[in-house]
Amino acid sequence: MSDFLHTTLLGKRVHRVGISNNYGIDADGLRKAFDYGLNYVWYVRGTEKVATEPIREACARDRDSVFIATGPSMGFTGGSVRKHCEKVLKKLGTDHVDLLQLFWAGKMSRISDSTLTALTKLREEGKCRGIGVSIHDRPRAGQLARDRVFDVLMVRYNAGHPGAEEDIFPHVGEGEDKVGVVSYTSTRWGTLLKAPSGWEDRPATAAECYSFALTQPAVDVVLTGPASWEQLKANLDGLEGPMDAQRMTWMKELGSKARGTNPVTGFFTEGF
Repeated sequence: MSDFLHTTLLGKRVHRVGISNNYGIDADGLRKAFDYGLNYVWYVRGTEKVATEPIREACARDRDSVFIATGPSMGFTGGSVRKHCEKVLKKLGTDHVDLLQLFWAGKMSRISDSTLTALTKLREEGKCRGIGVSIHDRPRAGQLARDRVFDVLMVRYNAGHPGAEEDIFPHVGEGEDKVGVVSYTSTRWGTLLKAPSGWEDRPATAAECYSFALTQPAVDVVLTGPASWEQLKANLDGLEGPMDAQRMTWMKELGSKARGTNPVTGFFTEGF
């Protein structure tokens, strides 16, 4: 079980369930998550108010006990990337973040040479362990993986959107050369948690959605957006290890049905 829930990312041992705290969990809930052993935290605009003090405290106790992933919401220039990184370092009282990434690189967005240069320079300076990008365009993500442009890719992956299995995962490699993968929207905006039209079986639980993603060997970390520590703990208690082939097929059949419906605007309680 411990092997299923832990991996090494950018040279650091991490719990494979990462936390996004902008869906309701409070500072005390984040502290409880750290005490429980979760250590990957997504620290971006909108999360600072809740997450800053718990992360500062964790860094002060043991910097290696927490994996900080961050990035500017509008990282279109090298200057904005550096400014964000140095601001975060000051806020959190640390000399480096673990993952510095760009966000929302879609089909039309440009990843400029100046931005990549700034990211690389910050990595060389030791202000971040690795660089990454959040991206919806799967073919482009696959090419970035083949070219080893980034250390980590943050991509959408769930039972209703399994296309990364063909477009991205075969290109990330293995072992020390592997490109890290962080997946999100495991519950497909909550639609996998409700029986879709024409589905006669029960819907999936949040834990099953996370297990589905974590069963994929290419996925290092899956993000969750809990509303509270109690909800997060319940989901963690439901993780029973990798799914067998039968359960994976069941999840994809549910996902296929759910994909025929339109996700609601915004997020369900489960967030990711």
